Amino acid sequence: MRFAAHSNAWEVRSVASIEEAAGLLTPEDEIVLGLPVELVLAQRLRLPTTDPAEFDEMVRIQVEKAMPYASEEMTTSSEVISQNEEGSVISAVAVHNEKLNELAAPLLARGFIPSQVTVYAGQRAATYAREGTAFIIYPEGEALVCAMTEEGKLSFTRTLDAADPLQLQRDLPQLALTAELQGINTSAPQILLGENLVEMRDTIEGIFVTRAELIAVEVPPADTGLNLVPESWRQRRAQALRVKEWKKRILIGACAYAGLFLLFLAYLLVLRVQIGRLDRRISRDAPRTEFVKSTDARWKALAPAIDPHYYPIEILLHLFDCLPPSQDVRITVFNQSARQISVDGEANSAALAYQFAEKVKKNPDLQTFHFELGAPKLLPNDHAQFRLEGKPR
Repeated sequence: MRFAAHSNAWEVRSVASIEEAAGLLTPEDEIVLGLPVELVLAQRLRLPTTDPAEFDEMVRIQVEKAMPYASEEMTTSSEVISQNEEGSVISAVAVHNEKLNELAAPLLARGFIPSQVTVYAGQRAATYAREGTAFIIYPEGEALVCAMTEEGKLSFTRTLDAADPLQLQRDLPQLALTAELQGINTSAPQILLGENLVEMRDTIEGIFVTRAELIAVEVPPADTGLNLVPESWRQRRAQALRVKEWKKRILIGACAYAGLFLLFLAYLLVLRVQIGRLDRRISRDAPRTEFVKSTDARWKALAPAIDPHYYPIEILLHLFDCLPPSQDVRITVFNQSARQISVDGEANSAALAYQFAEKVKKNPDLQTFHFELGAPKLLPNDHAQFRLEGKPR
């Protein structure tokens, strides 16, 4: 069954086998496997507890008594039919894992792990008889399924070999009596008959003295609480989901990396365009830039001749302003080139030479130059000769 978006309805397609159905599936499909009644053991159990945590162990013990297999070879599931102070009535279902693997082999071979394994009779009960007691009769293959349900859960199941009205008249009353002995109220059950058994409607109504309702294939089947997925299937499914998730993450990472790479290429392209634009502007402005550079170089060359701060007389005047009033510090030699000056002198002590150099450095009219004083040379008479050099800032 698939939901058709174009018609806003469910579409049902019948196939002859699971292998044919597996060929129609895709990895994105949600697969629910409804088992035939002949493959499972369905029991109605009365447990002296209302604690759901104790159901699984009690159901396992009861199922082991009824099936000739070890517990690890079976998968069981259960649903609560009713509860009261005295205990709980449980619908318990078990399946042999080996038989289940054989049935689902076409699915497993293609890597399709059902998300739920339930019983098809339970799906029909959950769809058409969610309340009260019901007797559902429908064909499965060449057999005829007779299932008693309570509150939408399986209580009792039997299969008949052929859909013969005479056999139904013999077997159905006995089945109803067996169900009554198990505690199922069969006084006025709802009778649900598969639509392809319409010719047996009069026979069924004559047996139960109740009108039989025809039921069709569910679209879609109702959800049930039964899940007979074996542990090995769960592990394979979990592993497949992890692989799928990792593939998804890798794909997202690859897309993100490709996106970043494309953004980087676009960034490089934009840079190339901007660089080309700047190169063209530089080429266009090159004559004017060259004119500014050459003019600046000429002005710097002419600065000593036209800038008062470089005039020798001005410099000497400011140097003499830094001398102490006494003759303790004397300037003996003054040299000036285009871009440098040097002052040789003699002081009565090295300390006076350092004091003179500090005054020169702090003189606001001599800030055009950066002065450095070399180490004074001491004379035999304790005087100190010094050299003060100044370079333009």
